[in-house]
Amino acid sequence: MNSTNFNRREWLKKGSLTLGALALVPHDIWSSNVANAQKNNSTFLYSSNNYFNEYTPPLVKEEASLTILRSNENPYGPPPKSVKAFQNEVFGGNRYSWKSLGGLKEKIAKNEGIKTNQILMGPGSSDLLEKVAMVFFQNGGNVISADPSYMSLIVVAKSVGGNWKSYKLLEDSQHDLDAMEAGIDENTKLVYICNPNNPTGSITDAKKLRDFCSRVSEKVPVFVDEAYLELSKNGLRDSMNTLVAEGKNVIVARTFSKIHGMAGLRVGYAIGKKETLDIISEITRGGMGITGPSIAAASSSLDNQEFLDSCKTKITDARNYTIAYLKENNFSCLPSETNFLIFEIPMEGRAFLKKIYAKNVAVKSFKFWDKNWCRVSIGTMDEMKKFTNAMTEIFV
Repeated sequence: MNSTNFNRREWLKKGSLTLGALALVPHDIWSSNVANAQKNNSTFLYSSNNYFNEYTPPLVKEEASLTILRSNENPYGPPPKSVKAFQNEVFGGNRYSWKSLGGLKEKIAKNEGIKTNQILMGPGSSDLLEKVAMVFFQNGGNVISADPSYMSLIVVAKSVGGNWKSYKLLEDSQHDLDAMEAGIDENTKLVYICNPNNPTGSITDAKKLRDFCSRVSEKVPVFVDEAYLELSKNGLRDSMNTLVAEGKNVIVARTFSKIHGMAGLRVGYAIGKKETLDIISEITRGGMGITGPSIAAASSSLDNQEFLDSCKTKITDARNYTIAYLKENNFSCLPSETNFLIFEIPMEGRAFLKKIYAKNVAVKSFKFWDKNWCRVSIGTMDEMKKFTNAMTEIFV
């Protein structure tokens, strides 16, 4: 991909990005798909995908009393110090925030062991995943990922002409790295790894993944989505950021939406080779979509490890409680090192969603591997007890 031959105007003129593709780019992809599926009474949100899909939730008026356990948010954030930083920065909202964004990038660069020109900021990491897909697959090609996997990058890649080559997770729910590497062909533009994986919550061995990324990135770029890594047992010690520092063609994405508790503030970033990020930057101004108060909150949170550790402990405790409940009641749960769990349910997913929404609890339901699944985010202990009570009323 030659950046000298790539710009916004030429890209749009080519027609590779259709109006339909443009409609998929914003962060309201999920809510838009839900609204359309509910209007059309569709069982699934993505009618074009028969082997991995998400069930359409029921159309209900969402009251304040609804326990929302569907979006993998941190119920304890943002940190109080970050809230104060956000509030203080509001008074400077008449000015652009390039200076404070530069300060945040310097802090990130120090933490990641890279240079600031190896960082691309965005309003959440999903925005960056989508921009990568738009750039890499404007002229076709395929993306290799796990089955199942987080669909943001994949949906956009398909919408602009790319293809998805998926490889089922291993029996222990890790990525099948050998099969994924063997699947690379002359049309492969990118390998996408979500680690820990969403929607399964499982993590792939860091040493095996590091060896894989180091080797495969000599053939094609590797994108490692580490949105949930801070929540895992080893945390950022298992990051692939060292490969970026070594100059490998690896992109690592992070978000402030999960452990930092800032899903609504929209801050994320990707690190990688400067040359690769420069190409992506030609269709996005990166940090232009992040507000000054959000930048201040994110910067403050990076200095508040004690609060993040506290969140991780409470989330782990609530997750362990939920796992114990599921095992006791004979639900088959996949291993998770995240703030969500996924387990098989003996009921068609849309019927299940109607029942659990009626109990004032919102979760997600998927179909893959010819099985029905419930994915529940880990909330507070009280919220998880409300969830388990609802499950008991439905199944036990």
